[in-house]
Amino acid sequence: MPALLLTGLYGAALTVAAVVALVSGELGPLWGLTLFSAVTEGVAATGQNLFLLVLAGLCWSWGIWQILRGPWAGPPPRQDPDTLRLRLALYASAATTFLLHLTTSIWADTTVIDSAVTCVVVVLFTRVLGRGRPYMRGAGLLGYGGFTVIGALDLLGLSVPEGVELVCGLAGLAWTMLVLRAQGSDDRWGTATVAYGIAALVTPLVLVLAALPFTGEEGAVEALGVVSSVLTMIWLVRSAHDLAAPRRRPAPEAMLEA
Repeated sequence: MPALLLTGLYGAALTVAAVVALVSGELGPLWGLTLFSAVTEGVAATGQNLFLLVLAGLCWSWGIWQILRGPWAGPPPRQDPDTLRLRLALYASAATTFLLHLTTSIWADTTVIDSAVTCVVVVLFTRVLGRGRPYMRGAGLLGYGGFTVIGALDLLGLSVPEGVELVCGLAGLAWTMLVLRAQGSDDRWGTATVAYGIAALVTPLVLVLAALPFTGEEGAVEALGVVSSVLTMIWLVRSAHDLAAPRRRPAPEAMLEA
């Protein structure tokens, strides 16, 4: 019910803001609802701007519905401390991903917090998946640990060697691919969750091409970035939800005992 209520309220507000933009050319309400910032001065309510902002709003609506529904109903499985910590870290990572869209009005250094939280997710994911997985852990810590250090150095006004950010980005990409592969072969995570993760992985590449026709449009990068962020948040939250969902089949230990 909370998910349905908030999704409905946001959808209604989005509809009103879109109508206002169409009728009066006032982009302020629609811009604020989708990009969470004040509208850039002088931006006109063109068809492209309206399309991008409405697209971002629809993504937020779908994200609210997916994220706030919670785990599937039923008796949850027993969870060890690492699994509980991973669930909390995944929720925290989704929250910091959302805060990245509020940095212009709240705190521009949220990227450091987001990278640091993801480092915790990296460590806990490895523990929950088991069997060591040194390559996965190494790639994740190199990528997101590196971004945390880069962000901290940036706050101190220090520069980093050229190419370090690219290495960290590739390492983070490799970690995500390894996690998705592991999730796909683990019955604790559903097919839809893995699909959202794959979509979040490939969407940035698609959006780079999709943004080309909108070069020069104010807010185009931010609006298209919403799509990638929402998919990432859905994947993170559903990964946490699935760990608390009733098992679809008995665990291997239970089958052996039977």
